[in-house]
Amino acid sequence: MIKAGIVGGTGYTGVELLRLLAAHPEVELCVITSRSEAGLPVAGMFPNLRNKLDLCFSEPTLENLAQCDVVFYATPHGVAMAGATELLEKGVKVIDLGADFRIKDISTWEQWYGMSHTTPELVAEAVYGLPEINRDEIKSARLIACPGCYPTAVQLGFMPLLENGLVEVDRLIADAKSGVSGAGRKANVGALLCESSENFKAYAVAGHRHLPEISQGLVQMAGTNVGLTFVPHLTPMIRGIHATLYATLKSDVDLQSLYEQRYQDETFVDVMPAGSHPETRSVKGANQCRIAIHRPQGGDMVVVLSVIDNLVKGAAGQAVQNMNIMFALDEASGLGGIALLP
Repeated sequence: MIKAGIVGGTGYTGVELLRLLAAHPEVELCVITSRSEAGLPVAGMFPNLRNKLDLCFSEPTLENLAQCDVVFYATPHGVAMAGATELLEKGVKVIDLGADFRIKDISTWEQWYGMSHTTPELVAEAVYGLPEINRDEIKSARLIACPGCYPTAVQLGFMPLLENGLVEVDRLIADAKSGVSGAGRKANVGALLCESSENFKAYAVAGHRHLPEISQGLVQMAGTNVGLTFVPHLTPMIRGIHATLYATLKSDVDLQSLYEQRYQDETFVDVMPAGSHPETRSVKGANQCRIAIHRPQGGDMVVVLSVIDNLVKGAAGQAVQNMNIMFALDEASGLGGIALLP
């Protein structure tokens, strides 16, 4: 059994990790930390875990965490980089669901996250945990930078086009919508029911923290610089991301076959039949990305629709998928849940 610990178990991403790992056949949850809730039974905060997880929140000490084989950081930015070095020195593998190790250019990271990076040497080592492109590197990694939610949906949607050089890369557009849980489990006026219900809005049009992460990944796929306009929106739903992606084709190609072939061996990417319109509810609670490809009026504009659950394939589920790869388990172990309807 893999002994797992979670630092920061009280947020939405943390409880999603708890839900998945508590049912994982190859995992024993040993440590769940929270400075503010230390001593409180986990089921006392999250009643869905009653009779499923007999653990209390504890302090995030090195002594507690060093007993684990792998530690997940489901924490605000800046926390993982402060603790990862000591854990790695103890032989513990680390999977960070925050942004501390995602962006390779340190000055760019510091610009977007407003703090100094204390472990740049770990950024150089960290493997970006998008299995559909970095699976081989993940197998031998000891430190994973789990992708953000918007970056997961956008990169998976654009990937086949960019890998094959089929579109103009200077004017890519990602128009993305997220459920309110993407803002985290904290006091936030904009996330209150009366503020977000019956409402729809764009935000961070001038620049969102996920922009440099997405651009970094798209450049890797394209092998050249890209021009990306990324506009996120907040929708009145709890969870889910819908990314509508636009690019101009350089040549005529069978897009349906292209996507089906690229993802035919990917358990967690579902290329839907031609003409489909994937819905966020079709992936709710599941570690799945559903994609559909369109060419409106048969023109040179390709429109890709990409949907994920921001808390699963966009966070906790993808983290578990990475863990499975790192420990040579079946990649789908513990991730076979079917999406919830209605």
